Amino acid sequence: MTFRASIVGATGFTGGELLRLLHTHPDAEVAQITSRSQAGKPAHRAHPNLRGCGLPPFVDPDSLEACDVLFLCMPHGEAAGKIDRYRSLAKTVIDLSADFRLREPEDYAQWYEQEHPSPHALAEAAYGLPEVARESIRGASLISGVGCNATAMTLALLPLARAGLVARAIADVKVGSSEAGVSANPGSNHAVRGRTVRTYSPSGHRHLAEVFQSLGELDLDATISAVDMVRGVLCTMHITPTERLDHRALWKIYQDALRDEPFVRIVAERNGPNRLPDPRVVVGSNFADVGFTIDERSGRIIALCAIDNLVKGSAGSAIQSMNIALGLEETTGLGFPGLHPA
Repeated sequence: MTFRASIVGATGFTGGELLRLLHTHPDAEVAQITSRSQAGKPAHRAHPNLRGCGLPPFVDPDSLEACDVLFLCMPHGEAAGKIDRYRSLAKTVIDLSADFRLREPEDYAQWYEQEHPSPHALAEAAYGLPEVARESIRGASLISGVGCNATAMTLALLPLARAGLVARAIADVKVGSSEAGVSANPGSNHAVRGRTVRTYSPSGHRHLAEVFQSLGELDLDATISAVDMVRGVLCTMHITPTERLDHRALWKIYQDALRDEPFVRIVAERNGPNRLPDPRVVVGSNFADVGFTIDERSGRIIALCAIDNLVKGSAGSAIQSMNIALGLEETTGLGFPGLHPA
């Protein structure tokens, strides 16, 4: 089966990653990619790594035609008001913005400080993180994207949360500059963003809403800091467990929860430079490296998750969800193992 996939708003970083992944997907054909500013120009004008790949040129969004799968890579808040039109053009629509990540309209209003313009569609959307929503994704016609910080927090915490072992948790999340998107803002200017560790969200980050939706209401908060790296998220989760655990018991909890997840790797060795997750190791891949250790003095658990924010934190999870929705092998087109050194 070959399906035709199009991308709305394809000039950004996530649009470029979707193009890279779809180009090598054995069952996909890239039909159209849209951009008002780049209409008529080749794909490599925005994504120079894709030069010579035979991709179609950008077209104006008003020229969008019907296809099998439609990816929406628009700024937050834009897709929701036009979702009925997009759903009329494709059997499967995957929106990579935050517009359809939260199931309840009141949760969206609380965390995004505005009423949702399409609550009927919100109720139908499947959350696009397979590790927590695989069954709802199967056959879904509308799938949301995921928050990259939410993905890292969720996967670090998932085994302990499912086992009911989380009394309290604080996440220290460090993120690369590509998380801010391709358009410049005062915080993404290189003179401000380079050679720094800058905390921009000390508490109450919106991505916490996705974690609560996936894992239940927990005593959890997060601090998000920008660091001097382009790609990557590293979540370091400090967890007070409901009971004291030793290293062997912790291994079993994580293995039991994650052994069947094709893109989650446990990285928790006793020694060596690569004994715990490192975002550099997963650059370009859809893998999430999850690790843990224990503070023997206090019994506190330190759980970590490293991802590439543009792949597992965005475009890769979207392709993974697409595969599930279409009945394909979940890992199709996502086998790239990452780069080392990077």
